[in-house]
Formats: sequence, C-alpha cells, structure tokens
Amino acid sequence: MKKQARNHVNRKRTESDGVRAKPTGAVSGKFVTETFGYDGGRQVTVYVPPVPPEAIVFAGDGQGISKWGRLLEKADVPSTMIVAVHGLTDETLRLQEYSPGFEPERFAAHEKFFVEDVRRWTESRFGVALPTERTAVFGVSAGGELALALGLRHSHVYGAVFCASPGGGYKPSGDMPGSLPRTYLVAGTQEPFFLGNARRWADALRDAGADVVMNERSGSHGGAFWREEFPLMVAWAFGR
Repeated sequence: MKKQARNHVNRKRTESDGVRAKPTGAVSGKFVTETFGYDGGRQVTVYVPPVPPEAIVFAGDGQGISKWGRLLEKADVPSTMIVAVHGLTDETLRLQEYSPGFEPERFAAHEKFFVEDVRRWTESRFGVALPTERTAVFGVSAGGELALALGLRHSHVYGAVFCASPGGGYKPSGDMPGSLPRTYLVAGTQEPFFLGNARRWADALRDAGADVVMNERSGSHGGAFWREEFPLMVAWAFGR
C-alpha cells in the first residue's frame, strides 16, 4: 500500500534546518525555552524537530511534555513540533487553570494566553503556519481536561485532541458544540477513576458524532503507557 502524500506545515528556514541525525539515544531536534510575562512569568518550551514540521502539538505541563519530542524521533511518525506551556507546581492553582469549572476567571486568562498569545508567538518565532488539520492539543491527567476543554472550545484551532487519563473536574455535558475535533483518549486499567472519566468522554463525544479512539492500557496513573501512546496519537492524527 502506498503511503499518502504528507501535508506539510508551512515553515520558513531557520537555524535548525538541515540538522543531521545524532547517534542513537541523542536528540536530533532542539529545545527552545522562552519566558512570557503572563502571571508574573511563565515559560514555554518548544521541541523543534530536525526537519521542517508537518504537524504541531500544543500541550500543558510543558516542563515534562516538551521532552517527549525524543519519543517521536524514534517512531515512524510525521515530523512534529511540540509547543509546551509550563504548568504550575501548586496543584490547586494548576487545576484552576486547567479545568473551566473551578475558577472561571483564572481558566479564561490561561486559555487566552495558551490559545492566542502562545500560538501567535509560535507562528512568529518559528515561521510556521498552523492549519487546523495539522494542529493538536495534548494533556495528561488534569492537563487532559485542559486539552478537552480547549479542543471543544476552539475546534477551529485544534483539529485533534490527545487526552491521557483525564481528571474528573471537567465533565461532558449534553450541550456539545456543533463542530468537534477528532479525539484520542487513553487510560490505564489500574486507574479506575481516570479510566471511568476517559470512557465517559469517549461515549459522549461518539454520541455527538465525533471521530473518537478510546484505548485502555495496562498501567496506573502516570505510568509508561502515557509516553508509549503519544507517538501513536501523533501517527493517528497526522498520518503513517
């Protein structure tokens, strides 16, 4: 079977173009971190792949998720940039930013920063265009709630949602938006609370007509299956 032609994200040449593959175990791409004025100073770390990106994944909890770019280098997936906004270490404040039901004003401020400011900076800093069909939003645990919330509220921006083990603060409602992003959910069989949340979202989105994948993996919360599933999510959304 012939592979489908890739749909490249438009991108100007930068200093990272033409980088040769490094020895096994090393990262061929590079990491760029910038501090923004939002909330007294918030960092965003970007994994820039070694060849022009064909897709872009925006994510929360960027201090950890950005490093997952190395997982994509080892997988047969399209070249993908990860734009990862760092999350707060205070868990209460993190939940308020990631779930719209706790502190709506704080969530709205973070939403604007994430969706508008960081996206605009990404376009300018890296010279990329961000077509919806090649853009995803990703999160794990409470960050999975953020991914679902932003994906549903901004389906014109994010064509796909990648969600691992979502928390229970943000629940599906009967009033789904008319346009829904493709959604890939995963949760572990040893984390029943989070597995139940993921199943609930999968059922609700399917009932609303969305294209949904729901995988159940052996593992507990924060287990290796999160990282193992990430390249599969990218391959599902962007080809291979």
